[in-house]
Amino acid sequence: MIIAVVQIPMPKRSTADAIKSAKATAPTYQGLATKGLLRKDYLNGDAGGGGIYTWTSRAAAEAWYTPAWKHQMTERFGAEPTVTYYESHVTVDNVAGEVKVREPG
Repeated sequence: MIIAVVQIPMPKRSTADAIKSAKATAPTYQGLATKGLLRKDYLNGDAGGGGIYTWTSRAAAEAWYTPAWKHQMTERFGAEPTVTYYESHVTVDNVAGEVKVREPG
């Protein structure tokens, strides 16, 4: 599993504006379920905006974060996003009450 952290340096938005924007784009990310996106959490804070994305693989993530995507985000938010990839082998899920371990291979 791959976690992609997308950060966009921009002013923090009001909670209402952040929710409105997220709700408007949520259908796009729901549509990526068949392309390997498992989850997206929207970010809004003092350091800017962005998202935490959980993907089935790095290849699936990289297929989304194309130069065209980067250009579109830069145009939309007035700042260039950065994408940082992390492998995730263990997840503590307190909602489900379990620890999920993904062994290699």
